[in-house]
Amino acid sequence: MTKRIFRSILTAALIVFLVSMTMIMGVLYNYFSQVQRQQLRLETALAAQGVALNGEAYFQNLDTGNCRMTWIDREGNVLYDNKVEITTLPNHLDREEIAQALQTGYGESFRHSDTLMERTIYTAQLLPDGTVLRLSSVHSSPLNLILEMLPATAVVFLLISALALLLAFRLSRRIADPLNRLNLDLPMSNKEYDELTPLLQRIDSQQRQLQLHQAELLRKQNEFDTVTADMQEGLVLLNNKGIILSINKAASQLLGIPFPTSGEDIMVLGRTPEMRALILDALSGRRSEQTVTLPSGSYQVDASPVFSDGCLSGVALLMLDVTEKHKAELLRREFTANVSHELKIPLQSISGYAELMANGIVKPEDVKPFSEKIYQEAQHLIGLVADIIRLSRLDEGAADMQRESVPLYALASETLTELASKAKQADVTVSLTGSEVAVSGIRQLLSSVVHNLCDNAIKYNRKGGSITVTVSDEGEYACLCIQDTGIGIPAADLDRIFERFYRVDKSHSKNIEGTGLGLSIVKHAVLIHGGKIHVESAPGQGTSICVNLPK
Repeated sequence: MTKRIFRSILTAALIVFLVSMTMIMGVLYNYFSQVQRQQLRLETALAAQGVALNGEAYFQNLDTGNCRMTWIDREGNVLYDNKVEITTLPNHLDREEIAQALQTGYGESFRHSDTLMERTIYTAQLLPDGTVLRLSSVHSSPLNLILEMLPATAVVFLLISALALLLAFRLSRRIADPLNRLNLDLPMSNKEYDELTPLLQRIDSQQRQLQLHQAELLRKQNEFDTVTADMQEGLVLLNNKGIILSINKAASQLLGIPFPTSGEDIMVLGRTPEMRALILDALSGRRSEQTVTLPSGSYQVDASPVFSDGCLSGVALLMLDVTEKHKAELLRREFTANVSHELKIPLQSISGYAELMANGIVKPEDVKPFSEKIYQEAQHLIGLVADIIRLSRLDEGAADMQRESVPLYALASETLTELASKAKQADVTVSLTGSEVAVSGIRQLLSSVVHNLCDNAIKYNRKGGSITVTVSDEGEYACLCIQDTGIGIPAADLDRIFERFYRVDKSHSKNIEGTGLGLSIVKHAVLIHGGKIHVESAPGQGTSICVNLPK
C-alpha cells in the first residue's frame, strides 16, 4: 500500500511541480524579456544622442559590455561595429529593424539561433543625419533557461520525492492501521471508515452464511462419525490420489492403521497385496470386490470408485466380516460329509447282513445275531436321523415349541432314573444334590440337555467311576453342573467338543454308542434359552460341565 500511495503522491507532486515550473518560467521569461527589451531601447536612444552629438568620436574608449553596437549609413553599409570587422559585414539594408528605423525612426526585431539555443534582440534608432544606430543583446531561449535551472530543479525534485515518501509512509500508516485493527469476527462493530460499510456488510453476510454452512457440515460430520464409529464393518474413504479422508475404528483395527488417521497414503499404511490390488483397480475407475484374509479373520472388501461430474473424485472401501460365514460354510460341508459317513457305515452293515441272509448263506444259529445286528444298526440310524431333525429345529430357533416353568431338580431326577440301568451296567455311581429351582423354558429341550450331558458322563467314565449332578439357585440363574471321573478332555479339544460329529478320541469313540450330535444339541438348546456353558476338564481327571440358565 505504501508504494502505491507513494507513487500516487509523487505523480501528483510532479505534475503540480512541472505545471508550476512551466507557468513560473513562462511568466519570468516574459517579464525579463520585456525588461531587457525596454532597457535595450533606452540604451539605444541614449547612444543615438551621443552619436548624433559627437559622431564617430563617441565610440572611442566606449565599454559596451555584451551589447553589440552597429552604425549603418543610408545605403545600408556598416560604418562601425564594436564586435566584428566591418569589411566582413554585408549590406544591412534588408534587415528588419533597419528597414523599420528608416521608415518610422525606430525599429525592433528578434532572431533565434537553434544551434546556440539563444534569441537576439535588435533595436535600431534613426539619427538626424539619416544614419541608423543599432544595438543588439543576446537573450537566452526558454530551453536554455530550463537547462540552466536544471540543478536547482533536481534539488527540488529530490526534496519533493523525499516529502512524497514521508507523506506516503505516514498516510499509509494512518490508512492501514485502522484496517489492520478491523474486527472481522464482528464486522459491523467497526466504525473507522464509512466507506467500508458496504464491504463490512458483505463480509458480515458471508460470515453468517459460512457459519451456517460450517454448522451444517459439522452436524453431518458428527452424524457420519457417530454412524461409522459403531459400525462393525470397516469403512475407508479415499481421495483420487489414495489419500485417507476418513476411516472408522473398525477399519483402522483391521488394517492396523492408527485411529484417527487422515492425510496419509493408504498404500503406505496398508501393505496387504490383495488390498493394494483392489485399491488400484478402484482408482482406475473399476469396481472390484474380493475376500481378503486378515489377521483377525476373513473379510469381503468392496472397493467402489466415486465419480463427480464424470471425473473420479475418490474411492470408498467397505470391509464386511465373513469369518463366521466361512466357518458356517466349512461346518456345513463338514456336517454333510459326516452325515454321509455316519449313514453310510450302518447302511453298509444292514445291507451286508441282509444280503447274506437273502442268499441263504447264513447258518440257522447265526440268523438271530445277524437280525440283532441289523436291528441295532437300524436303531442307530433312527437315532441319528432324529438328532439331525432335532438340530434342524434348533437351528430354526424352536419357535413352535411351548415354553413353561420347568423344575430343574425334578427334571434331573427323572433323567437319572431313566439312565440308572445304563449307569449300573457301566459300573458308574450317580448322585443328585442341590435344591429345586424353576426355569422358564422348553421342557423337551431342557430334558435333552440334562439327558445328553449325563449320558456322556456315563459313556466316557471308567469302571467304578462316579457322576455328581448338582442343581443350584444362583440368583438370576439356575445352575446345572455334571461332574464325572471319566477319561477327560485335552485342552486343545475343549473349544471343539460342541461341533457336530466331533469326537476327541476317534479310536475309543468307535466302541461307544452315539451319533456325535449330543453336545451340539446341548449347545443349541442352551443358546435358545439364553444360557451359557462352562467346561473344565483334564485327561484322566474327569470333566465338569456347568450350564447357567436364566430363570
